[in-house]
Amino acid sequence: MRWTVSEKRIDDGGPAFPESHPEHPAPSSGMTLRDYFAGQALAGFGANPPSWTTDHAILADACYKAADAMLAARKESPNAR
Repeated sequence: MRWTVSEKRIDDGGPAFPESHPEHPAPSSGMTLRDYFAGQALAGFGANPPSWTTDHAILADACYKAADAMLAARKESPNAR
């Protein structure tokens, strides 16, 4: 989870593509799973633009809400992983 003192903790799902290298055993964090899911939602909206908004801030918020829903579904479903 990434957060600062002034922010609420957000479950970011951890690294989207964790990888280790034999010389560097610690996984590379890179993009979070939450960011990956939001990006996929944005790609979907790009392929089929929503008629309900043209405001980029609203669209970005909708993408992160979709990402948060996907992370929650992963926790609830035993078949999600």
